[in-house]
Amino acid sequence: MKLISASSFLRFTFIIFASVISVSPFCQTPLKLWYDKPATEWVEALPLGNGHIGAMVFGRVENELIQLNESTLYSGGPVKKNINPGSAAILPLVRKALLEEGDYSKADSLTRKMQGLYTESYLPLGDISIQQDFKGAAITNYYRDLDLDKAIATTRFTVAGVTYTRELFTSNPGNIFLIRISSTVKGSLNFSISLQSQLRNTVTVSGANEILLGGKAPAHVDPSYYNRKGVDPVIYEEKGSCNGMRFQYRVRAVGKDGSIKTNAKGIQVSNASEVVLYVSAATSFNGFDKCPDTEGKDENAITINNIRKAVSSGYPSIKQAHIADYQKYFKRVLFNLQDTMKKNPSSSLPSNERLMAYSKGAYDPGIETLYFQFGRYLLISASRPGSPPANLQGIWNKELRAPWSSNYTININTEMNYWPAEMTNLSEMHQPLLDWIKSLSVTGARTAKEFYNMPGWVAHHNSEIWGTSNAVGDVGNGDPVWANWFMGGNWLCQHLWEHYAYTGDKVFLAKKAYPIMKEAAVFSLNWLIEDKEGHLVTAPSTSPENTFKDVNGRHQSVSIATTMDMSIIWDLFTNVIEASQALGIDSDFRNMLIEKKSKLLPLQIGKKGQLQEWYKDFEETDPLHRHVSHLFGLYPGRQISSIQTPEFFNAAKKTLESRGDGGTGWSRGWKINWWARLLDGDHAYYLIRQLLQYTGSNGTNYQNGGGTYPNFFDAHPPFQIDGNFAGTAGMAEMLLQSQLKELHLLPALPSAWSKGSIKGLKARGGFEVSMDWSGGKLTNASIHSLNGSSCAVRTAYPVMLKGTSLKSVKTKDGYLLLFNTVKGREYLLVVDK
Repeated sequence: MKLISASSFLRFTFIIFASVISVSPFCQTPLKLWYDKPATEWVEALPLGNGHIGAMVFGRVENELIQLNESTLYSGGPVKKNINPGSAAILPLVRKALLEEGDYSKADSLTRKMQGLYTESYLPLGDISIQQDFKGAAITNYYRDLDLDKAIATTRFTVAGVTYTRELFTSNPGNIFLIRISSTVKGSLNFSISLQSQLRNTVTVSGANEILLGGKAPAHVDPSYYNRKGVDPVIYEEKGSCNGMRFQYRVRAVGKDGSIKTNAKGIQVSNASEVVLYVSAATSFNGFDKCPDTEGKDENAITINNIRKAVSSGYPSIKQAHIADYQKYFKRVLFNLQDTMKKNPSSSLPSNERLMAYSKGAYDPGIETLYFQFGRYLLISASRPGSPPANLQGIWNKELRAPWSSNYTININTEMNYWPAEMTNLSEMHQPLLDWIKSLSVTGARTAKEFYNMPGWVAHHNSEIWGTSNAVGDVGNGDPVWANWFMGGNWLCQHLWEHYAYTGDKVFLAKKAYPIMKEAAVFSLNWLIEDKEGHLVTAPSTSPENTFKDVNGRHQSVSIATTMDMSIIWDLFTNVIEASQALGIDSDFRNMLIEKKSKLLPLQIGKKGQLQEWYKDFEETDPLHRHVSHLFGLYPGRQISSIQTPEFFNAAKKTLESRGDGGTGWSRGWKINWWARLLDGDHAYYLIRQLLQYTGSNGTNYQNGGGTYPNFFDAHPPFQIDGNFAGTAGMAEMLLQSQLKELHLLPALPSAWSKGSIKGLKARGGFEVSMDWSGGKLTNASIHSLNGSSCAVRTAYPVMLKGTSLKSVKTKDGYLLLFNTVKGREYLLVVDK
């Protein structure tokens, strides 16, 4: 088979098109990822998703592969009780080793004895294979794309004068995946469909035009990094447990003409002109605390019902509903950058080649806005109300033992997934995480009691759909440097507060957020202990995945009061205090928190002028470590700023300068946000370019491997979706900040973005913000008041409120404009000349 791409034709068309139309100052290439060759690797395939069904479309001609996921499909079952009954007795011994003996090695050994079991693993559902045999004929005009504006993937090619088109999308309404296969010549469609899965399964014929694949997930899957000698890492049967959910997906083919037959090998289509494949998937998962076997949902009834409704509705109706549903979220934000150099030949290239050119230094503002919107597309596709939260790979995973189990890594990665949710106007997509935190707090209360004999709730660094909250490690086999970190629940509580801060939803705050936040604070109040100076500190304490050298030069991880611990607790206490004030409740508890917060070990500056990472100014074992967790107070926290804490602001900057710009994809993504908070747009922009470095690497590189795959997935490497979300959030943070209860417009605008516009960003306090700028300066802004809150706006140059005499006032940190608002009204800001 000889494949001739359509890229030359497309590039010529683009040039002609651009020459005959009047180009607006902000003309951008369409929001599409497109390619002139099929995918040969998974990181070249294109992702579709509706929060439940995930599909990776390879776009192959004769042997099309569509890899499927279902977002609830995990190994295991509800979290076991009484995993490590001796744990609580170990805690006083650890604290004695740390606070009295100063023996970090002993503390490390003891801390391991407070571990529980590993989490379960997110699993692949299966594959759909579509076989079209063209007998070696030449393939011409090949083209495939992912249209971000409509969330539709298309593959198109021509054989012997016949053009074949496949159009694919996953619709959230009805929870259905559709594949429409058509040809330009009547009766020329001949293909077969087969189903496969890495999980134990059975394929069944379910009628003249339908097949299904069903099975039962493993009772347990060990993490890919944990390999016990003589022990099978994938266990299907586990005595005395109800672990292992059922799963199923079914495919029905509906044609306009031709014939459709089914047998044990699959579905065979002959002499058709158009065929629509209706794909439904479901599992028996029925909640984090329900046995997926005896208490599970009926996955068979779910898929039958979804297919029946979809076929009854028909393809055109479902497509129309899908586009309307998707666009009501996606079109809320528009981001445009002017091509100030008026030269962007890269924009006509296939997306992989365009990314390569960008990596080599090409000027291409369009690829930056495309990446921004791709992050929003991924969040809409991976996280919908009623679905689980997006995991380490969103909802897309091909591995039976995925990297890091493709679960919820809550020492950074899960939180990072949701950084763009509120700010880029996708608050509804935040809901799955907020709902899941409630489940985690239930298991977390049990962990707090069983492992530490404390009230409140706690979660550590790893979890999954079942809400594992203990320190993982198979009861002593994990390394405390990552396993024994006690702040996962506290950090997640920040998301509860942020949802309120952006929306002002007091019903949510009172009924859902505050009770969970308060109980996390209750645990922290009990977890804190006084040191010799009278400060409240945490012990044991780790700085995620990083180590220091003790006085004897030994590498250590377990210590006292790491800066990240103290910053997260400061953030939690601050948010609970403000939530109590907003609701007018719990004054006694609030006053106690205010008093305890004043005793927390404060931030410290080390001998090199850096923000100190540990209780003492220890020597770092890896000065360029990818985790810079002690800058939590800069971002996503609000403890460090140029206005309120200039000395720590400068220390944070010194820390980042020392750590350098290398790292994994997510690490570079976090650094974009830090540099934005440091108000250095050019440095943040430099890291955007680093994050968008083309990579084809599949290995693990912790130091400088971070980048972007051909399909624009983030490269850790391997693939982790968090870097995509951090990149989108970072770009937004460069344009708008509101953590200090004021709207800071264009706080970190890079020189490369000298002219542009952004419409529809959200700000804390209940505001929707749109801006235009030129020459690196704000020209106008629109602020829509959603709640009627008072508004403070900070700018670099003087502005005034249009239609009034209100003007901004000069301060040492720029200009500040204060005004009251009315709910539902829009306020226009213009330059004060």
